[in-house]
Amino acid sequence: MSTVTVTLPDGTPLEVERGSTVEDVAYEIGPGLGDDTVAGVVDGDLVDKHAPLTDDVRLEIVTESSDEYLDVLRHSAAHVFAQALQRLHPDAKLTIGPWTDNGFYYDITGVDIDEDDLEAIEAEAEEIIEEDLDIERELVDRDEAFERYEDNPFKQDILETEAADDEEVSFYTQGEFEDLCQGPHVESTGEIGGFALLEISAAFWRGEEDNETLTRVYGTAFPTEDALDEFLEQRRKAEERDHRKIGQEMDLFSIDETTGPGLPLYEPNGKKILNELSEYVAGLNRDAGYDEVETPHVFRTELWKKSGHYENYVDDMFLLDVNDEEYGLKPMNCPGHATIFEQNSWSYRDLPVRYFEDGKVYRKEQRGELSGLSRTWAFTIDDGHLFVRPDQIEEEVLATVDIILDTLDTFNLDYTVQFATRPEKSVGGDEIWEKAESQLESVLDEQDIDYVVEEGDGAFYGPKIDFAFEDALGRHWDGPTVQLDFNMPERFDLSYTGEDNEEHRPVMIHRALYGSYERFFMVLTEHYNGKFPPWLAPEQIRLLPVSDDNIAYCEEIQDELEDFRVTIEDRSWTVGKKIQQAHDDRVPYMCVIGDNEEEAGTISVRDRKEREEKDIDIAAFRDHLETEVEQQRTAVTFLAGR
Repeated sequence: MSTVTVTLPDGTPLEVERGSTVEDVAYEIGPGLGDDTVAGVVDGDLVDKHAPLTDDVRLEIVTESSDEYLDVLRHSAAHVFAQALQRLHPDAKLTIGPWTDNGFYYDITGVDIDEDDLEAIEAEAEEIIEEDLDIERELVDRDEAFERYEDNPFKQDILETEAADDEEVSFYTQGEFEDLCQGPHVESTGEIGGFALLEISAAFWRGEEDNETLTRVYGTAFPTEDALDEFLEQRRKAEERDHRKIGQEMDLFSIDETTGPGLPLYEPNGKKILNELSEYVAGLNRDAGYDEVETPHVFRTELWKKSGHYENYVDDMFLLDVNDEEYGLKPMNCPGHATIFEQNSWSYRDLPVRYFEDGKVYRKEQRGELSGLSRTWAFTIDDGHLFVRPDQIEEEVLATVDIILDTLDTFNLDYTVQFATRPEKSVGGDEIWEKAESQLESVLDEQDIDYVVEEGDGAFYGPKIDFAFEDALGRHWDGPTVQLDFNMPERFDLSYTGEDNEEHRPVMIHRALYGSYERFFMVLTEHYNGKFPPWLAPEQIRLLPVSDDNIAYCEEIQDELEDFRVTIEDRSWTVGKKIQQAHDDRVPYMCVIGDNEEEAGTISVRDRKEREEKDIDIAAFRDHLETEVEQQRTAVTFLAGR
């Protein structure tokens, strides 16, 4: 019998008989590992331990101590939910139920349930876990599989698409329940230590809005009840910090269905924060030698075809018919910047040329994926594009990474770094991609930056370095990026005159320091829990007159503090209520102004940490705030240590 080569995580090659399963290989390595095998990771894909190996592969054995074990457990939990659902609602039709980063979901139809039904389903699921049912894999002929699902068009669709080339398909059974599934799964339902259903929403079959609307039930599972409790507590804290909730409380932004989904409206408070963010990043850009440009929101689709975006993004673009010509709202800013560069003649001495723009872009995300500011139809990228000579690549990438690191440090944000390589859907030849990837990876290695490789996650035009924010709750969000592009200069026939008087092709670097303003705004809102640093806060100081007689003096103080965002609380409330409201509004500083302060020409200062001091000199307070804002401190520090 022929053999295949299995490469283990440490690089060790192992020859095994063709058709050996993941579990067979584990036993070949050692009987203990074979006994502990739960699943396998074959060339990056999580598979059942019974999956046969018919080609040379890289293999990692998954046990209960592996990171992937939680995914396997949660996949089994999705089946437990489905079994519990059908015990209580036999007419429910199942579609798909994958694991997710935080748990699982299952899309269902044929039954009308809401949040109030989840408690009963969860209780039934707990019974199934208590029964400790064996989870067994069964291979079934395709024709028989179709017969089993003669009344379920969704499962038939799966058989006709994902399983179209399979003569046999796998089912997993537990007790009376069975489900068409590739796996993998744990050995029994009793392995699930903690189980919870979280929420319910609408979804579309295959994520396409034209398809049938389904009910999606989200849940989670853990090996222990303690781990579940820890997750639920973190989720509770996350809900308290939810930017949508805080945004409403602080009048930062809104999304109104009458104006369209995924189209945020920034209210005055929110716009003040955006302005500060824009001014900050504009200062960084100008200091780094960037010139500001501006491009329109819409272009003829000829531009998107020239850049390659049309063939790669057309399904996500908003297209317009104008006088029988097709136009598209821009999904990217880079083609406009490339066109600006194209309009001029450049010498090698002129490079690098650096452009920046706070450019609004539009991408038609699925409505079910839209969520607050984290995923929208319209968003603004703090975009920058550099046109450089090949010998300038490393220097410019290094400089860009330094600016990104400074930005993250300013906002006191933790982060992780990913190096994303060529995706399956890409433009450009192998040689171009290999060159681009090697140069970006060289920069990361030379700077001794810790990173993980994300195979196939690059942009369609080039590899990239991505920085992901880690917020106060340990969640990660896409943020700054540096992308190397040898393809767009070729498509736009960009050139510069070299020292040899010949035409040469520049290299294009795409970069963003925030990523998008919308997602960055979301991250900051939740990271700070709405308690923005004084330099960012939409209202920096609130003056609290003890009585109406003190309002005139408050107006004088407001004039002395005119360089800051200062308001006067002139409602006929008690001082206690005014202080409480200022705390609820997360105002960094409040000044209580009564007859004593007016007579002495001073103020009493209170901060949102509930520290307070009387008889403060106004000039001293103003000077400190100037320093606090200029240095972009993240905390209120005037009363610290006083």
